[in-house]
Amino acid sequence: MRKILISTTAVFLSVVGCQPTDSGKTMNDNPLLAEWDTPFGVPPFDQIKNEHYLPAFEQAMTENKAEIDAIVNNNEAATFANTMEALERSGAKLQNTSRVFYAVAGAHTNDILDSVRTVISPMLSKHYDYINLNKGLFERVEEIYNQLEGSELNAQQKRLVSESYKSFVRSGVGLEGAEKERLQEINGRLSELTTKFGQNVLAETNNFEAHTTNPDDYGTLTSSLVSLAAAEAKKRGHEEGWSFTLQRPSINPFLQYSPNRELREKLFEGYAMRADNGNENDNKEIIEEIAALRIERANLLGYKTHADIQLSSSVAQTPKAVFDFMDQVWPAALSLAKEERDALTLEMKKDGIEGELKGSDWRYYVEKVRKAKYNFDEDAMRPYFEFTAVRDGAFALAKKLFGLEVRELQDMPKWHEDQQVF
Repeated sequence: MRKILISTTAVFLSVVGCQPTDSGKTMNDNPLLAEWDTPFGVPPFDQIKNEHYLPAFEQAMTENKAEIDAIVNNNEAATFANTMEALERSGAKLQNTSRVFYAVAGAHTNDILDSVRTVISPMLSKHYDYINLNKGLFERVEEIYNQLEGSELNAQQKRLVSESYKSFVRSGVGLEGAEKERLQEINGRLSELTTKFGQNVLAETNNFEAHTTNPDDYGTLTSSLVSLAAAEAKKRGHEEGWSFTLQRPSINPFLQYSPNRELREKLFEGYAMRADNGNENDNKEIIEEIAALRIERANLLGYKTHADIQLSSSVAQTPKAVFDFMDQVWPAALSLAKEERDALTLEMKKDGIEGELKGSDWRYYVEKVRKAKYNFDEDAMRPYFEFTAVRDGAFALAKKLFGLEVRELQDMPKWHEDQQVF
């Protein structure tokens, strides 16, 4: 039986049998590269330190490159086993290091992890270009692909070969010379820019604060959210009052329940204008460069736009198909949106406010309309959707439907004290 570990805050799944391979003697003092001798093979979060990530990435990429070279230099004819399976199994340490790093950096980052992300992004881009633009590797995959018809491979194996072949082609493996070099330059630069873009947005999100000492400003917010806002104010150096931020658990309830229209607009505009304030975190020039490079890359790969690349592997296939679908949906959606706007505007006028409904008004008056028209009170529903209640309900449903027994595991490696592992 397979046992699945569920970490409620790290969003990290580990399945027995999927532990990283033995790292041997190379850098065996790095817990990311050493064999994970932990319950169920989960990452040893309690041993991993910030300084372990960069060396682990570098070593894992070196080993992955050697694995790819071994596939390419295999003198035997390409087979599913010695090419596709070997390719699928390659890069296990790199994959594990990436999963751990991006899980932690995405949920509990710091200046050191941000600097690692900045350094590692172009390195990873160059590494994956080495794989995706590797002519020798592609030729082996292509050899298997050309023999699919009439082969004894099962449906899943055939799909893996087919999708791998298409992925190589979309990545630009057919490019040569200056075009290939330019593609690699673009990929590396885009990696740097998208990383910086995300860091700027995060910095703007974290730096924003709307502070108030008037309890009327938070309206009918629940006591738990009011307590969190008070704790945030203390953390930011205020002796009293409440601080609201651009984090979803803070801004969304505030926009929904605060009667202070001016303060709602401050938060709404703060969220909308993240990284667009003409300061050191401004993203406008980054966006322009990203757009230009994406067009250039698309043209190099034989596509008209970046959207054509993104959609080529989707159900829609082309931007035209997406727009055709949107054109069908748009009239009905627009009509419904106008009806909702009118209803919210009417409710706003009851408060003595004239003029147009603003984006910052939307959530607040949606709540009022729900109560007026449908007698729906989200606060009354809230206890039923409290986190532990929802979690326990999901576990109970899993047991009833599938016979799965879920229990909490104590003394498991964790990267944050609030984590629970089941």
